[in-house]
Amino acid sequence: MRLMTLAGPNAMAKAQSAARTLCMRGLVPVLLCLVAIISVTVLSPSAALARTYTAMIIDGDTGETLHEYRPDHKVYPASLTKIMTLYMVFDALEHGKVSLSTRMKVSKRAWGQAPSKLGLKAGETISVKDAILALVTKSANDIAVVVAEHLGGTEIKFAQMMTSEARRLGMTRTTFRNASGLPNRGQMTTARDMIKLAVALRKNYGSYYHYFATQKFRFGNRTYGNHNNLLASYYGTDGIKTGYINASGFNLVASVNRNGKRLIGVVFGGRTARTRDDQMKKLLDQAYVKLTKEGEIVVPRPRISPEDKILPADAQLLIAKRNTLREAEQPGRIDTQTVVTRLKPETDAGWGIQVGAFSDQRRAQEAVLAAARTAPDVLRLTRAAVEQQSSGTGIVYRARLLGFDGETEARAACAALKRENVACIPVNAGDAG
Repeated sequence: MRLMTLAGPNAMAKAQSAARTLCMRGLVPVLLCLVAIISVTVLSPSAALARTYTAMIIDGDTGETLHEYRPDHKVYPASLTKIMTLYMVFDALEHGKVSLSTRMKVSKRAWGQAPSKLGLKAGETISVKDAILALVTKSANDIAVVVAEHLGGTEIKFAQMMTSEARRLGMTRTTFRNASGLPNRGQMTTARDMIKLAVALRKNYGSYYHYFATQKFRFGNRTYGNHNNLLASYYGTDGIKTGYINASGFNLVASVNRNGKRLIGVVFGGRTARTRDDQMKKLLDQAYVKLTKEGEIVVPRPRISPEDKILPADAQLLIAKRNTLREAEQPGRIDTQTVVTRLKPETDAGWGIQVGAFSDQRRAQEAVLAAARTAPDVLRLTRAAVEQQSSGTGIVYRARLLGFDGETEARAACAALKRENVACIPVNAGDAG
């Protein structure tokens, strides 16, 4: 029996079925049957990818395709739909139809949308700026309808406007039926079309693109984190959006800029958020390596990001180590210091978690990094810190992750780490004890 490397999950299933049929009919020896079925399974794409899997990576500067897998296969966009909703908002801003301070009213229909949602009551209002941030971070379905009704009169009319704009951008296989991405059989797109949308958004409304890098959005008395985990875990990521419904799996459009070289990627059909993210990182890594081999000056895995971004814990710790070495060469060092990158103005101390206290700085750094990697979803918005303090027995290095909004969040993070057998205690970040 001839064995072949398969191109996708559907091909894997067909090949496995064919192999079993031949075996059941006694047309091939039993041993060869086992080899065939096992080989088909091993050579196929990861089981972490669903039947809807499709992907594409392009060079954001030249448009060159660096990877593609079924890029024109129609899939459900889920909340990637909100990229087009935001595109329409940016268009309205650019043409003076609204301003960032314009208030938009919440209708009963918007209030009644399924989660994820911001939860405003019918009759309340929200500014255009807050609506943008709610769509980018929380992916709020109720706010998508608020935007649709304000700009289009009705969500149906707004969806028609979205589809018309998609056609103008060359998205020939995309149709929108709503503004949120909630399930609708007629709402379809492709990886290639989503790439076109991401490119057009940066080209036409680049002055608004920075919103997609928002890591936290505070509204009322709650803080919402961005669902795009790559912002805090993959160097150079500056947008743009995730999406999920049962019919599509976990989807992601990502834009990454390293050393002036931009890649734009799309992945549809992850079985979990983590496997989707891992697949995207793998494809982006391969694309950067490919560019390097072709003569581009690109570092595949740089570890330290520009200091105007919130960084993943490992990058922060490397910067912290560098800063510590510099301070060690200076006279008059204080006995108690926090080895942590200050990437934004500090407000109140807030809450954090401590994952150990060590006599060796390296062990403290490793403990923080291990914790961040163990629970990236929980800790993606925190700052890594190794605090050095003098004690009666010498120097102690406290391994901490800071930036929780309150004690409840800190305790929840500790609970998640303890489930993974990582020691943890919640701490008040202003506590010097």
